[in-house]
Amino acid sequence: MTYVDPLAVMLIGLGMGTFLSAFYYFFKARGNEEQIKNLIVPALGIGMFDFISGFYMSFAWPMTTYATPYNMLFGDPLLLFGILLMVSAVMVYKNMHLGMIPMLFVLLGIYVLVGAYSIVQLKLETGNDLITAMGLYLFDGIGAILAPIAYLKPEGSKKSAYYIEWIILGVGTIFALVIGYIALNGHLAAPP
Repeated sequence: MTYVDPLAVMLIGLGMGTFLSAFYYFFKARGNEEQIKNLIVPALGIGMFDFISGFYMSFAWPMTTYATPYNMLFGDPLLLFGILLMVSAVMVYKNMHLGMIPMLFVLLGIYVLVGAYSIVQLKLETGNDLITAMGLYLFDGIGAILAPIAYLKPEGSKKSAYYIEWIILGVGTIFALVIGYIALNGHLAAPP
């Protein structure tokens, strides 16, 4: 069996998913329900991609590729993020209240922040890779933990919480895309 390393496109898919999530909060703060509806189809598509690629990494990726268990560190949360993104899109499409979905994002955020701790404690990344990995895991983890902001009605001063979430997820998006594009260049230079 040939080993395939789709990490670059997976990171870009993650960035696309967090980008859509960030703009959910931005459009919600502005009261622009039509723009939120326009996020549904992209969220379903990107969510499906993130779920499938995370599933692939979780169950087929060599456990110690590059001496790091990336299947647990990155594949598992990507799989869960894909599921939550798709379910959220369906709930928005059906005009349903998000119910427990923001709380499930909190649980995912805790997983991601434990991953950030493990990256440092177990020295899974070093140098520039440590900085970018920590940026990705910290901002995405904090963004997921703050997902219950969605329970607040974006009125008055509460709008600022929505904008803060938009910024946090936006920064996480930038880290995911930067790492993904750097990985793309590295994989093109030396295919696995």
